[in-house]
Amino acid sequence: MEEKEQKILEFMKDEDYVPMKAKEIAMIMRVPKNEYNNFLEIIGKLELELKIQKNRKNRYRISEKTYYEGFYRKNQKGFGFVKIPEQEEEVYISKENSLNALNGDEVLIEIIEEKNKVKKAEGKIVKILKHEKNTIVGIFQNNKTFGFVIPDDKNFGTDIYISKKNFGKARNNHKVLVKITKYPEKDKKAEGKIIEVLGNVNEAGVDMLSLIKEYKLPAKFPEAVVEEAKRCGNKVDKKDIPNRVDARDRIIFTIDGEDAKDLDDAVRVEKLENGNYKLEVHIADVSYYVKEDSLLDREALIRGTSIYMLGRVIPMLPRELSNGICSLNAGEDRFTLSCVMEIDKKGKVISSEIYKGIICVTERMSYKDVQKILAGTDKEILEKYEPYIQEFKNMEELAIILKNRRLENGYLNLDIPESKIDLDIDGKVTNVSKYETTFANEIIEQFMLTANETIAEKFFWLDAPFIYRVHEEPDLEKIKELNKFLFNFGLKIKANNDNIYPKEFAKILEEIKGKEEEKVISTLILRTLKVARYEAENKGHFGIASKYYCHFTSPIRRYPDLFIHRIISKYLEENYDLSQKEIEKYKLEAENRSEASSEREKVATKVEREAEDLKKAEYMESKIGEEYEGIVSSITQFGMFVELENTVEGLIRFENLGDEYFIYDEERKRLIGEKTNKTYQIGDKVKIRVINANKLLRQIDFEIIE
Repeated sequence: MEEKEQKILEFMKDEDYVPMKAKEIAMIMRVPKNEYNNFLEIIGKLELELKIQKNRKNRYRISEKTYYEGFYRKNQKGFGFVKIPEQEEEVYISKENSLNALNGDEVLIEIIEEKNKVKKAEGKIVKILKHEKNTIVGIFQNNKTFGFVIPDDKNFGTDIYISKKNFGKARNNHKVLVKITKYPEKDKKAEGKIIEVLGNVNEAGVDMLSLIKEYKLPAKFPEAVVEEAKRCGNKVDKKDIPNRVDARDRIIFTIDGEDAKDLDDAVRVEKLENGNYKLEVHIADVSYYVKEDSLLDREALIRGTSIYMLGRVIPMLPRELSNGICSLNAGEDRFTLSCVMEIDKKGKVISSEIYKGIICVTERMSYKDVQKILAGTDKEILEKYEPYIQEFKNMEELAIILKNRRLENGYLNLDIPESKIDLDIDGKVTNVSKYETTFANEIIEQFMLTANETIAEKFFWLDAPFIYRVHEEPDLEKIKELNKFLFNFGLKIKANNDNIYPKEFAKILEEIKGKEEEKVISTLILRTLKVARYEAENKGHFGIASKYYCHFTSPIRRYPDLFIHRIISKYLEENYDLSQKEIEKYKLEAENRSEASSEREKVATKVEREAEDLKKAEYMESKIGEEYEGIVSSITQFGMFVELENTVEGLIRFENLGDEYFIYDEERKRLIGEKTNKTYQIGDKVKIRVINANKLLRQIDFEIIE
């Protein structure tokens, strides 16, 4: 379709072209009769998108103005921004020029003022191409003869009017799912019909259910998919064992969090006589059970990834697979796709082998217990795992070597703690704290990174159809912005158009290690970097300073891993000799699957973040009036954000900064007191009081304590 659109546009852009009717264009372009209707559809689409226009005589020509397609991000105050694909800067849209577009809508804009040093480009929405949402979650307000639904998405842009006949079974303060029957026009609100009642706003579990409905997440598997999963059974097929490398007699461990149920990686380290290390990474052979184009495969592609929503998981694969036959449970025979590497004393992989295997995990270990073994302080744990202590010491030794090699190459060791949110049996928050990691976590991370790199490099040089994990270097403009912050700490990243190296970032991270500003600067560096994504073309990974990288180690919960497992299996089965037809087929699939997986990953990240924000706000509702110390994490034109030790972040608005009026210095992103010249900048320690927390708005407000 796009190729045909391009041909028509190129034809009209020719300097000899004169406006013509559709039939005349089709004749000159020699469009076959059986394709004429499709040709008219394309002409109609181009006209709808304002790429071409017709005069009074129905003759077409290229539009005089240039229009851009993009996605509208609406602010609560009515204005918004449009993100044009492949353009870094967003375009500002005033309320007057928004054409009543809603948050997330796909729109067509024209630029009415180009960007300059002071402000962004300004645009005007000329057409709404597609509304993002046709349903919305919100709180129902009953006014007897009519009602309103106040959307959970505060940027949505309008309350939704509900006539009495469309109330359904909803009552006042119920969380509901509304189908939009009429989109807003001029001064009129949107109208809708309640199609599902989720429960009272304070009822246990309704908050997470609301997010599931808001993002249209597939909470349940279709029955046919579950049945297909059940047919995989819970024991390996003995007939296939002779075709595999049998490693059931080896000492192999899984090392995961205590609550993990889908165990897709197991490891083993052996110290060789030549002083090198043999690292075995055994990954669940999910592609053996999830066959190409099966119901399970199609459902997994739709989901793209498992989503973890604080006590609730929306898995990519049914439980029968993810916790059953695909999970590398201790003491049970399991099929694997294994990557075995010989690594020298400097951490370089000098040889590798990939094969289909069968293993039987010796012990299911937790990070906590492995760390206790390495520390050598817990007698009970040391006695329990006494036969395996040297195994874990070997792992520790190798992980240190691998990490040091990475750091030398410029690996960005961003130490940004995750939040640990504890819930009670009803899903209410009991505590929010920093998730503590140990070197045991690092062991698994280093081993998985090494396996991912080894697999990616091997299949890159085979020129195989593949999905890579791509992380491109950051933009120079963003580095310049970051340097304005770093200036306050006497730091600077050296970079120019030809020279942006991970090592420059790594030097800064090393310099701030253990200092008070470490968390803030690490977060600022993370915001400067581009977002990693999946691509069919290898472009390297800036963050881990690696030329070749893919996701191979989590096929239970990520579709790209499952897809490349299928490719690897195909190459192993056909002795690395695929036909050109197969290669072309899989290359096209790799492109489509990587794009779909990147989109699903964005949704998953957003949902998981919103679930966290919601629960943090719920936790702080009981802390109003309490005082804490925190660090200034961000400064904006409407106030400053402060992050507490427990990872909760709140906003101090200007009016809550004390008696003084503060001026916002945009260049240095700091606040300056008008009378006293008192400044607040990123990284400053401050004392705050919690003055407001609202779970529904996902907002937390602080005030400064002098």
